[in-house]
Amino acid sequence: MSERFASAVYEGIVTHRRHAPHPHAFRYRMAQLWLDLDEVDAVFAGRWFWSANRRNLAEFRRADYFGAPEVPLADAVRDRVAHTLGRRPAGPVRLLAHPRYAGYVFNPVSFYYCYEADGETLAAVLSEITNTPWRERHAYVQAATGTDGHAIDATFAKAFHVSPFMPMERTYRWRFTQPGARLGVHMDVLRDGEREFDAHLALSRRSLTGASLARVLWRYPLMTAKVIGAIHIEALRLWLKRNPVHDHPGHAPKGLYERHRQ
Repeated sequence: MSERFASAVYEGIVTHRRHAPHPHAFRYRMAQLWLDLDEVDAVFAGRWFWSANRRNLAEFRRADYFGAPEVPLADAVRDRVAHTLGRRPAGPVRLLAHPRYAGYVFNPVSFYYCYEADGETLAAVLSEITNTPWRERHAYVQAATGTDGHAIDATFAKAFHVSPFMPMERTYRWRFTQPGARLGVHMDVLRDGEREFDAHLALSRRSLTGASLARVLWRYPLMTAKVIGAIHIEALRLWLKRNPVHDHPGHAPKGLYERHRQ
């Protein structure tokens, strides 16, 4: 059955490293779905614990992802890419993200890989960021370059407040490999050209089958709840190390994220 699908499961490691002002690092194992958005209904048809747009232990819901819920997800992504880059990808859109588990969903980043009409040539990636704890969303779009061994290698100014422990005045460098048997995403946060923080996603592909989906539920139960739990645990560790807290430009600080008093 998996031979019919471009969709798959990716499993591996996410690593975060803070280099300044007080070093901090962590790594977690994780699994994400790689969904060709034209295949969503077929991928989940007949699954016991998985479904599309109806309640289940694991479910894909259109409203959890980019754009207006009444617009087909692939069209919403292509529209944004066309608006940003001036050209609309003609091929499939493939999403790397978590679905909803036990009614709960949270994706710090959802990646939408947009292809040319041949279904193999990467045209662009839309990265939709969700910040913590405000749950706001922002999308960055990068065109595929195919330079320096990466499908995408882009440097640009930070435009969205993500974490209370990272100020706005920073530069990003994001690099994406071509998805295949391995998938890699590397993100640097630069201050005056020096790396202050980096995150790395290193995943291996598994065919999408009943067995691989069962493995996700068995090995990574309640994955999205664990993601948000890990974010708050690591935030507490950063706070205890006295890393400075930076207020959201449009919001007052709250709870755990209140500024240290000197």
